[in-house]
Amino acid sequence: MSDFNGNFWSVYVAVLTLVSILACVLLLWITARKKMVARSDNTTGHVWDGDLREMNNPMPRWWMWMFVLSIVFGLAYLVIYPGLGSYGGQLGWSTRGEYTAEVERANKDLEPLYAQFTAKQPPELAGDPAAMAVGERLFMNNCAQCHGSDARGSKGFPNLADADWLHGGMPAKIAETLTAGRQGNMPPMAAAIGTPDDVKNVANYVLSLSGSPHDSVRSQLGKAKFIACAACHGIDGKGNQALGAPNLTDDIWLHGWGEQAIVTMINKGKINEMPAQAGKLTEAQIQVLTAYVWGLSNKPVPAAKL
Repeated sequence: MSDFNGNFWSVYVAVLTLVSILACVLLLWITARKKMVARSDNTTGHVWDGDLREMNNPMPRWWMWMFVLSIVFGLAYLVIYPGLGSYGGQLGWSTRGEYTAEVERANKDLEPLYAQFTAKQPPELAGDPAAMAVGERLFMNNCAQCHGSDARGSKGFPNLADADWLHGGMPAKIAETLTAGRQGNMPPMAAAIGTPDDVKNVANYVLSLSGSPHDSVRSQLGKAKFIACAACHGIDGKGNQALGAPNLTDDIWLHGWGEQAIVTMINKGKINEMPAQAGKLTEAQIQVLTAYVWGLSNKPVPAAKL
């Protein structure tokens, strides 16, 4: 992708566009000057199927003028709108700007809807059917692609409907995650642990922490080597929400279960990213979405009856 970071392709597109238009002008000029000598019967001498003759009549003037106007229109368009590489056009129009303006108009139209929710805290919003209907739509449009329509996730994407949280499940933490996103990084640890056999031993020790099926002999051998992992996961393997390090004792596996899956994780590491939503959603939308996600695994505060 580094090829697209320079100015070469912008210049290439601009030059190719202008050369194409100039080639059309040159073609029109050449054809307009070229005169074919006609026979006395005003034909070119080309005959098909015995009696179909090509006449030597000039092109209609309206056709020629349409060609000229098309070229003029093309040049005018390239001056007004973007089309010559990185040149933005005199009007400064762009699809990004158009999209941003449409989003701003939509958000302004929706302000009255969200105004009724801003004074409530997420636990209270989670008990409001109207707020949750909006939250569900926000979730389906922005989160379900990764976490699933039922919010139960899949391999590599956390389940939001259980009580297991990498960074904490309080409303403030959920809002923080939605706003700024998250960057999860499990570095390759094989070199720190030792030999491939040591890695297998640690994998079995990790399985033993959650009571999963494992090789008990390897598990005992891997316990001492687990110290290399304790800086993030804790000496007891219960994780560290401040770092986003998973709890290894709860039998919940984000990237796959079993000895081989854990060995692969230790050897290769893993980088996960939760994209920030601050640029896509307003503060009010993030507040409602926070309440919806929090309510998936918590008991909401019942809505006050009027």
